[in-house]
Amino acid sequence: MRKLFLTLFYSGLSPKAPGTMGSIVALVLGLLLLLYIDVTTLLLLSILITVIAVKHINEYEKEVGEHDSKEIVIDELAGMWIALSICVPNPNDMNQFLIMGGLAFVFFRLFDIWKPSIIGRIDEKVEGGWGVMGDDLVAGIAAGVAASGVYQLLIKFIL
Repeated sequence: MRKLFLTLFYSGLSPKAPGTMGSIVALVLGLLLLLYIDVTTLLLLSILITVIAVKHINEYEKEVGEHDSKEIVIDELAGMWIALSICVPNPNDMNQFLIMGGLAFVFFRLFDIWKPSIIGRIDEKVEGGWGVMGDDLVAGIAAGVAASGVYQLLIKFIL
């Protein structure tokens, strides 16, 4: 059961780009949830999942002796959901809803792979479950803010 959770329904077992696969699953689940719940609830769910994940990651790392295994992608879910909760409005305007979801995904993957500034420092220096989750949480915040800013520029100059 732990592996199902940590690999986000086994998407983390993808032989190519497990982080991207986990982020896609997280995006789809997050957007579907936002059709029925408020963005604040999605944010609270991401915090709850983070707390649960930290405990399970700590246990998993002790068992396998490896930090931040590529198959663990529950951190992508928490980060993506934070990004979505920052930038995606309630789905009254489906075009805006989907554009914002797409922007959140692109920026989240960019920050998660590139790991600029504090995101990289968290990834390198924080151990255990908080190290695995922390960089993605900050990447999610950065992605949500960046997606919101880019969308505002798109509205002003293109849309």
